[in-house]
Amino acid sequence: MKKTVIKFGLMSGLFVSVWMAISMGLCHNSGSYEGNMIVGFSSMIIAFSLMFPAVKSYRDKYNGGVISFGKAFTIAFLIALISSSMYVATWLVDYYFFMPDFMEKFSAQLITKAQHSGKSAAEIAEKIKDVNSMKKVYDSIFGVIFYTYREILPVGIIVALITALILKRRTNSDQDLVAQ
Repeated sequence: MKKTVIKFGLMSGLFVSVWMAISMGLCHNSGSYEGNMIVGFSSMIIAFSLMFPAVKSYRDKYNGGVISFGKAFTIAFLIALISSSMYVATWLVDYYFFMPDFMEKFSAQLITKAQHSGKSAAEIAEKIKDVNSMKKVYDSIFGVIFYTYREILPVGIIVALITALILKRRTNSDQDLVAQ
């Protein structure tokens, strides 16, 4: 199990980290983060889709075609944890060494968007308060780590749950029932 988790976790982490670094670099240089969220979450789902062949491979090659939901979820979750940790580490390097002004640019964009959205002054003031709160959390490395894990790990957990539900198999006779 360990070899499968590490192999697929590293592949998933490499994909999502490289994709994030490239897309954030492009967005940061252009000055606009608009639309990057869709690209980011899509790359996470693609990277986490490697959980499926990992769990299936473990089930079929090493576990005699049988795997419980718990074991399948554990494998998938550990892959998500490795991948997410690589993503967080990449973001820390990107943020602190290449984009130290990210939060200033990003928060300014969020505030400008709120001001041009036609919202009331109270709603805009609330948005500014939320943005300033987020900036304050980003003043600490632990805040950056927390926000970054909060961005990616829930996606990984959802994909891990789906993977475990699809691939769980209590006995080989389950496969025979499907074939009939």
